[in-house]
Amino acid sequence: MSGEDPQALKSLLPAPIAERLSSLRLVEGRTIVVLDASGLAVPEREALEADTRAALAGAPGVSEVHVALTADRGSEPVRRRRIVAVASGKGGVGKSTVATNLAVALARAGHRVGMVDADIYGPSQSRLLGTEGLRPIAREKKLIPVQSQWGVPVLSMAHLAEPGQAIAWRGPMAGNALVQMLDGDWTDVDILVVDLPPGTGDIQLTMLQKFKPDGAVIVSTPQDLALLDATRAIALFDKAGVPVIGLVENMAGYACPHCGEVSDPFGRGGAEDAAAEMHHPFLGRIPLDIAIRREADAGTPTAAGEGPQAEAFAAIAGQVAAWIAAR
Repeated sequence: MSGEDPQALKSLLPAPIAERLSSLRLVEGRTIVVLDASGLAVPEREALEADTRAALAGAPGVSEVHVALTADRGSEPVRRRRIVAVASGKGGVGKSTVATNLAVALARAGHRVGMVDADIYGPSQSRLLGTEGLRPIAREKKLIPVQSQWGVPVLSMAHLAEPGQAIAWRGPMAGNALVQMLDGDWTDVDILVVDLPPGTGDIQLTMLQKFKPDGAVIVSTPQDLALLDATRAIALFDKAGVPVIGLVENMAGYACPHCGEVSDPFGRGGAEDAAAEMHHPFLGRIPLDIAIRREADAGTPTAAGEGPQAEAFAAIAGQVAAWIAAR
């Protein structure tokens, strides 16, 4: 096999390594692998080399593994920005509120997070993050996100249109607006949370084609109708090859502020059962609480404060961050 380029060994390499493979040779038991490490920082290069050795060690006919890393001269290390889509099958399930609090909880945990409000026709993130009335500027044909006081920069159609103006655009125009926001200056962001509109329409398709998310968080209430629509959203991501990070059950349980009795006006456990049925993780449930609604209307995200509701969002954010780290 001396001097050959064996396909059997190539098939052992995980996809992220295979994408950087320049050549692979097996010479008298010695495997020589050349990888393109352009744009990677030192820790990422070290991890790439270690993962390659681990993938090939012990393979039939391999006694030694030698890894050589190459890079374009003058190339700058680039951080890998992760895109997390927050989606729902239908409106009215609190998806945007969950997206806001997920982003804020991630930021509080030390992650560099940005927010894109992809709901072109019904933007709400300017209100939820307390940035109403602010306007982004452009630099070198890229939009500079508006800074919120919660450590989450954001771009929304609400920042670009006049207050109260109806966005009466056809699909291609809305798609172009989404591309402009996703292609904004997110230099200092490692995790970009995208609040998608409900359903499975043009905006979702544009994003999947041009800015494929790394993963999706699905938000639903426990009731059967919402879960039925949520399964359609999951089917879209599955078809596009986007992993579902997990399901969030919102508006799960209401504690009466007077007597303390807990009731379940939308049912309970439906999203958890659906997650198990579809073999997707269940990330947690958020209660139906008037405080969350008041804080959302005031532009002070619940996750920025303390208490059981903030802890619920923090727990979900922790699972999302762990999922990203594992990948």
